[in-house]
Amino acid sequence: MIKTKIKKVLAIIAISALASTQMGNTFAATQIGTGSVTWTASFDTNIMWDDNFPGTASGSISGVVVTANIAPTLNMTISTGAIDLGTLSSVAFSTGSLDIEIGTNAVNGVVVTARSGSGGLTSTSSGSVQVNNLSADGAQDNYLFTSNLNGANTDTNGGSFVATAALSTEVTDNSTEHVVYSSNRPEENTGIDDIEFSVSAQANAMTPAGNYQDTITFTVTGSF
Repeated sequence: MIKTKIKKVLAIIAISALASTQMGNTFAATQIGTGSVTWTASFDTNIMWDDNFPGTASGSISGVVVTANIAPTLNMTISTGAIDLGTLSSVAFSTGSLDIEIGTNAVNGVVVTARSGSGGLTSTSSGSVQVNNLSADGAQDNYLFTSNLNGANTDTNGGSFVATAALSTEVTDNSTEHVVYSSNRPEENTGIDDIEFSVSAQANAMTPAGNYQDTITFTVTGSF
């Protein structure tokens, strides 16, 4: 009877030991090292072993940052450096134009402006005589800036790309930046001009004879 009890106790101990070993194999783990990033203690993590042979050990370091830079680009190409309106008439407008191509990786696109250097076509003999719709010089005539889209909408495959060129204004001063063109996203320099910019003038029957000139400044501003 005693031997039987002893056998039962030994069996219980063996079962308990086996269960303990199995639980240890399943849940127990030992730190055997450290995962770290040089000089940055906040990344440190424990590398844990599952206490088995064969077995595995692992640890994770998260938050390693990858950075890069793309240099900004912005190009504006104007097709000519001169617009010749010829001999002005008092019965019809004379018009000349140039083309502008924009290429940029500005995330919010660009704005192109045009500013008259003298506020009108100005006589090369007298700065007080101008072709514009002001009557200060005694002759009310006209001097216009206009713009239209050419191939801007072919510059990007993005569905949300919007380009606008709808300037039509009388020029009377040398300080206003007239918006020739605007866009809202990067655009490729395709070689297909984005904008047609035109200058138109019409004389008055009393506009003094002579040579007239204006110098236009074009400015492109990208929003990166």
